[in-house]
Amino acid sequence: MTKPNPSPDVVLDRQCEQRNEQGFLETVMARGTYRAVIFHNRKALISEPEHSPDHNSPDYSVTYLSPTQLPRDLPAGTQTVYLGKVLPGQGHPLAAGTPLILFALPHDAGELGWVPDGSSFMGYRDVGQQLRAADAQIVIQAQAVANWHATHTFCPRCGNPMEPMKAGWMRRCVQDGSEHFPRTDPAAIVAIVGADERILLANNFQWDEKRYSTVAGFVEAGESAEAGAVREIAEEVGVRLHALHYVASQAWPFPRSLMLGYIGYTNDTVATPDLTEVRAAKWFSRAELQGAVLSGEAVISSRASIARELIEHWYGGKILEPGEQA
Repeated sequence: MTKPNPSPDVVLDRQCEQRNEQGFLETVMARGTYRAVIFHNRKALISEPEHSPDHNSPDYSVTYLSPTQLPRDLPAGTQTVYLGKVLPGQGHPLAAGTPLILFALPHDAGELGWVPDGSSFMGYRDVGQQLRAADAQIVIQAQAVANWHATHTFCPRCGNPMEPMKAGWMRRCVQDGSEHFPRTDPAAIVAIVGADERILLANNFQWDEKRYSTVAGFVEAGESAEAGAVREIAEEVGVRLHALHYVASQAWPFPRSLMLGYIGYTNDTVATPDLTEVRAAKWFSRAELQGAVLSGEAVISSRASIARELIEHWYGGKILEPGEQA
């Protein structure tokens, strides 16, 4: 069996206490030793490979800009957030102690002629699988907090504008003074295993008809993650779980989810898709799933997702994609 990784190496020291100090972000920026992570329209600035990389190297990397590479005047409405400083020994290309600051450009940022050649804005879904683990972690953090700022410009209590504070990790209403922090919405995601060791994968109406993955759903207010998992599985594919085994979690910034991953066990042999979210559900043995993926009959989640981790945890190793060698 593959080993779950519930405690992955952390790349950044977020300096939660220090960033709460008044003027902390301004002080870090004034020193000029930071590197900038740039987002525009919820996509990160990514460096494309200069040549065909070998199969053991990531294809793409985050473009970290120095202060001198930024324009003197950034577009009005640019949101800045302190992400943290690079920790030693985590395989990050930047030196340990380097501060990282997110610059989330507004939608109408205009011409971006200062963007370096060989870099472009890419979404995590498109490039996440080809990023080194350290870069992927930073992109997920940056995207989550950028999404929150973009959707929480007004106070939910009184409707007045809110101003960013605490290095971008809090917004305060200018009228009533209420404080608001980035939200994280828990979601349970389950690889369903039957008594015969087959896995049940589902096809969502939003996907291509060949794509199959695990079943997931948001945990509701007043509900435990386990109760939410059991309810969602029953609602979407009509299967009753009698046991759950926690595997790992993954931050998933679309828009601000925390995926709580489980292996769920059932004695049911018949699945009934709800035909609202789920178009079809299919049982696979290990050999059947590997064969379907290699033939193109089925497409499963990318290796950047916890869904793939759960499937491969059940499978007991790496599931080969078309063109890959064992």
